[in-house]
Amino acid sequence: MSEKRDYYEVLGLQKGASAEEIKKAYRKLAKANHPDLHPGDKAAEERFKEINEAYEILSDDDKRAKYDQYGHAAFDPSAGFGGAGFDGFGGFGGFGDLGDIFGDIFGFGGGTRSNPNAPRRGENIRATVSVSFEEAAFGCKKDVTVARVEPCDACKGSGCAPGTTPEVCPDCKGSGTVRTTQRTPFGMAQSTGPCSKCRGTGRIIHQPCPSCRGMGSVRRQHKVNVSVPAGIDDGQTISLRGQGSAGSNGGPQGDLLVSVIVRPHARFERDGNSVLLEQDISYAQAALGAEIEVPTLDGRVKLTIPEGTQPGAVFRLRGKGIPYLRGGGRGDQFVSVNVAVPKNMTSSQKELLRQFAASMGDLDNSGIKTNGIFGKKKK
Repeated sequence: MSEKRDYYEVLGLQKGASAEEIKKAYRKLAKANHPDLHPGDKAAEERFKEINEAYEILSDDDKRAKYDQYGHAAFDPSAGFGGAGFDGFGGFGGFGDLGDIFGDIFGFGGGTRSNPNAPRRGENIRATVSVSFEEAAFGCKKDVTVARVEPCDACKGSGCAPGTTPEVCPDCKGSGTVRTTQRTPFGMAQSTGPCSKCRGTGRIIHQPCPSCRGMGSVRRQHKVNVSVPAGIDDGQTISLRGQGSAGSNGGPQGDLLVSVIVRPHARFERDGNSVLLEQDISYAQAALGAEIEVPTLDGRVKLTIPEGTQPGAVFRLRGKGIPYLRGGGRGDQFVSVNVAVPKNMTSSQKELLRQFAASMGDLDNSGIKTNGIFGKKKK
């Protein structure tokens, strides 16, 4: 575990970072290092995996607390933590079970430890998928590859070599815990802790499965087809139930949580379910009116520019926006027009424009403004 980088360092954060800071850092780094943006770049792919692993731990309050206390060893099965914390003290004579009190205050396991062989739900895993603006608007299907814990095929999750079975621990009788009694100045004190013989599992495997080394599970790469719903927005999460890591002792699988990254569009911007577009028009089109074509998510459509349209005018195209995520129609598209000032005009074009300006009372023969808005205000 020592070769792993600190998860806070991976996300560029300090140890006391807030949940919002963690989420913001993850989204920024995941988008920058996503494999779709770096095809064939193995280094970016490894960074992306490292970023996802760090976020999976730091975004979960329980996992983060364990990581802050024990580091990477908290999630290393060989370290003996098992993610269950530590058992506390037993009873002190007539004062009751202090293990339960310490458990309530400090989070230690108390005198009543849960059955180590009870069904446990598998962990949730996280992934990220990158989609285009149009794919987010209309929905699509994407394949994501995730590393998840699955039962070992060789031993069917028992952890024992084929043809063998585990032995119930003789010291703890399968409970995973042992209670010891010690004499103290206050009398006899009892304490409960993990059984050292079976390491708290309640059973002893004499012949471990060679495929999983007695763990009963292995981590494999798995491809999952994700249905991205129409109308999803950047940063939203799709939950796929039962696609996470396998549970233990017959427990259900966890979930796969897929964060969606929407790539920017060259022309469109999104505001809720509205699509925003800036469109240039000429001075003549603005002054005289015109019929132009503008792009939409459904292709190019005609838009009527009324005579005398001013710069910054906004036109609505109903039903040309983003579909609502839970159905029920679509938003609108709003087109904001910019009047493009011509450049590199010829001498004859400039002369025609001067004549037009003079006819409007904007310029005298010397080119000095006389009757414009500011001229009128001055008078």
